[in-house]
Amino acid sequence: MQLSTKGRYSIMAMLELAQMQESEDGSTRPVSLLEISKKQDISLSYLEQLFAKLRKAGLVVSSRGPGGGYKLAKDTYEIRLNEITSAVEEAILVTRCAGTSNCVKGVKCNSHDLWMSLSEHIETFMNDITLAMVLTRNLPVYDEGRHTCKNLSK
Repeated sequence: MQLSTKGRYSIMAMLELAQMQESEDGSTRPVSLLEISKKQDISLSYLEQLFAKLRKAGLVVSSRGPGGGYKLAKDTYEIRLNEITSAVEEAILVTRCAGTSNCVKGVKCNSHDLWMSLSEHIETFMNDITLAMVLTRNLPVYDEGRHTCKNLSK
């Protein structure tokens, strides 16, 4: 199971935008997609498609003209990873039936509940992680002894 390119690239671009928009004086500046494209090695036309969806979802705002570009619409601690992936693609499901329970010849397969549970865990994880957490490396890590996640402090 992996995120699609849309999901991965949109998260990478949003993280880059968050870092690049911060000016030395503490203010924010618009960042061009060309700047993000060069830094992340993502096609400019692909970024344009992604950012149109991110703007429509209210995650970024744009400004036109010389010095124009994009800024985050909210603070980094308010933007959750699942908001980003949901803006550019459908929900992350690991079932082959896309959650409709018609896995094999129209019947729910014996592993359907397992894959739906995994999908729910992924959704919960992505909802719990913000851009700020990624940027500060304050991410949950798996604790093998307890079979749970705990926060990692930098």
